[in-house]
Amino acid sequence: DPKIVWINSEDLEKGRNIQQLQEVDGIIVPGGFGYRGVEGKIVAARFARTQAVPYLGLCLGMQVMCIEFAREVYESDEPNSTEFDQRTDIPIIDLMYEQRGIVNMGGTMRLWLYPCQLAPNSKAEAAYKSAGASEGLRERHRHRYEFNNRYRREMEAHGMVFSGLSPDNMLVEIAELKDHPFMLATQFHPEFKSRPTAPHPLFVAFVKASVEHQNHS
Repeated sequence: DPKIVWINSEDLEKGRNIQQLQEVDGIIVPGGFGYRGVEGKIVAARFARTQAVPYLGLCLGMQVMCIEFAREVYESDEPNSTEFDQRTDIPIIDLMYEQRGIVNMGGTMRLWLYPCQLAPNSKAEAAYKSAGASEGLRERHRHRYEFNNRYRREMEAHGMVFSGLSPDNMLVEIAELKDHPFMLATQFHPEFKSRPTAPHPLFVAFVKASVEHQNHS
């Protein structure tokens, strides 16, 4: 019976309501478009990472998790998404390759179901296996930006696991942190396939991790 606390990310980026993060047992950063509140979402991701609070990122929530982790890895505030800073020298998140140069954005997003392959012994694999759904995964998408593979090796070297990939290994579908109780995020939208009587495996895993955090805090 979770108690849901809504936190305004614009407040977080202004240094307000940080105490609300200290009172929760799990943090979800959902999807979205545009720069408004993004730095506050990065604050939430940093809090989850440094305080070992369970975190689930959905689409943009995965992107801000990767941006925040890259800022730690590179010891710089430069890592960003080209959606928010086109001049960044470290574009951890970038426009999908086939959409570069497109001016008219109408109907150009990556939409509908796409397959996802899970990494062995990952938290993502464990979550899907517990629901008997680790094979033949197809998840729903709605995005235009993706993780920049140029930085994949460096991020892996510092503890990020890309635990869900497209069959050709070119698109990051799920990212998680190795040395964290539960910090996992998806490029796709698991909420699109979640129902009250049939919750998505990643939501189930997140709630379980949050309960464990509550029991040990």
